[in-house]
Amino acid sequence: MSHLRLVSPLAVAAIVLLFFAAHRHSTSAATAVPDALLDNKLALQKGEAKLVLAGGCFWGLQAVFEHVKGVDHVMAGYSGGTMKNPNYEQVSSGETGHAESIEIIYDPSKITLGTLLKIFFSVAHDPTQLNRQGPDSGTQYRSVIFYNSADQHRIAQAYVKQLDDAKLFQDRIVTQIVPFVVFYRAEDYHQNYAAHQPENPYIAQCDAPKVKHLREQFPELYH
Repeated sequence: MSHLRLVSPLAVAAIVLLFFAAHRHSTSAATAVPDALLDNKLALQKGEAKLVLAGGCFWGLQAVFEHVKGVDHVMAGYSGGTMKNPNYEQVSSGETGHAESIEIIYDPSKITLGTLLKIFFSVAHDPTQLNRQGPDSGTQYRSVIFYNSADQHRIAQAYVKQLDDAKLFQDRIVTQIVPFVVFYRAEDYHQNYAAHQPENPYIAQCDAPKVKHLREQFPELYH
């Protein structure tokens, strides 16, 4: 269903509603997860750090992290593949190796990497779904943390182990933790799509609930 979001709104609504009716038990709420035991301390001075994540449709990921205090900018794009400067159609084919991703620019004096990962694993996506997320399937929807430093690698690995050991999810976490290579910005119409198209049935059923869960579970971080 890699092109689900490109078909007519009525068709999207029917498909999405059928999916959520069949999976009510696993989609009704986000999973509460603990703070990362291994994490950076807040920086003493204002700065800029980058984190690239993938976890299903980038519309929803961007919508969640745009509402997080301490995050300065979120861009939708593609990462993890071999094709240079891919477009949406090429990534949606599943043949480029790229995943729909987001690049998060944040201030490490206001929010830590561990907190961003806590949001990622609790409300932004389901890290136990292999090569899919909700009604979307294919490797372009896989769950990935693209680390760009030894610290990011160490903290991400430790947190995944912490969550797996705690058995908070029904299944094991399948999130890949791989080195960051390059991020390609997605087309303009994908940027802030959820904010611009709130009436889209896909946004209403798949992505708006993630933002709602963020507001409910992280009221001190929501803006």
